[in-house]
Amino acid sequence: MTAVKEHEVTLVPATDHSPQIRSLEPTDFPVPVGREEEWRYAPLKRMAGLHNDTIGTLGTISALATAVAPVTFEARAAKTDNRIGFTDRVAAYAWSQIDSVAKLVVPNNTVVAETIVVTMTGTGANLAGQLDIEIGQHAAATIIIDHTGSGVFAGNVDIRVADGGNVTVLSMQDWSDDAVHAGHHRVTLGRDATSKHVNVTTGGDVVRLLPSVEYTGPGGSAEFIGLYFAGAGQYAEHRLFVDHSVEHCRSNVVYKGALNGDAAHTVWVGDVLIRANAVGTETYEINRNLVLSGGGRADSVPNLEIETGEIVGAGHASTTGRFDDEQLFYLMSRGIDADEARNLVLRGFFEDLLNTINVPEINDRVRDRIESRLAGGNA
Repeated sequence: MTAVKEHEVTLVPATDHSPQIRSLEPTDFPVPVGREEEWRYAPLKRMAGLHNDTIGTLGTISALATAVAPVTFEARAAKTDNRIGFTDRVAAYAWSQIDSVAKLVVPNNTVVAETIVVTMTGTGANLAGQLDIEIGQHAAATIIIDHTGSGVFAGNVDIRVADGGNVTVLSMQDWSDDAVHAGHHRVTLGRDATSKHVNVTTGGDVVRLLPSVEYTGPGGSAEFIGLYFAGAGQYAEHRLFVDHSVEHCRSNVVYKGALNGDAAHTVWVGDVLIRANAVGTETYEINRNLVLSGGGRADSVPNLEIETGEIVGAGHASTTGRFDDEQLFYLMSRGIDADEARNLVLRGFFEDLLNTINVPEINDRVRDRIESRLAGGNA
């Protein structure tokens, strides 16, 4: 008789804001009904069945990359289950639907001067995907993940940075207006490793992303930057979890969003947990939202839990405000028409963030995209 090894699921007592379930099996997660804390904002009826398996079988999205030697890229690398479980049902469902992963590897001691671009294009179908990014010891790279097209996409990104590595990963959600995108972006940092994770969300009907970071050695530094714009009827949610479980690590979170039009809805949730053994932690998170017109809603929820007093510093801030009519009046009194004045105010709101992102290949595109969205377009 052959013994059958059942999959393992880790259940954690609910003592803080850390995820309570970690598994690769979607059935280990309860089907959300909208009353759960992690699902209370999401428009479940617009999730296309990703949250409750009613969407059916998903195809695999095609990933293309501009990687050059010695960087390697495999569009269909072998899928192995020797990885940590996901903390989100949709992420686990995406994993269950694929038979291969896209894998990008930057070898040890390799500094890549050129920006690497990974393109994922929706074709109107229901698709799933997993992108693994591995940064070797003392290696450095900048990577853009460009999501365009249409369809329903459940996609995860695992970013593993070895000791002394440095990576900037920019994920751009530039979907068509009918697209649905949900997934988990996970960063794992080794000793003295550094990462900058950037989310830019300007398209899609529903976009729900969960960035997180886990430290495996002291000296790690994680930066999370986000820029999002929701037009009429759009929903954009970014729910972060920063788990300070190792001593002398750092994190910094800065997300900015704007809304324009009826039923535009953005959600930002930032959970930062400093565990009892994470002495010497330094962390700060901030979220700012600008409501450009009536009918929009911005939810902003920063959470900071500290289990030790031996830290360098910790703090959080959140602001949501409406468009400043006095700024608009001032610019118009100087001969600038109303549409251009609104563009200038919005550009000023985002400009410092774009300078922080500092990826030339994307900054002008983001500016143009925001202006198009402000005008009600989808170009």
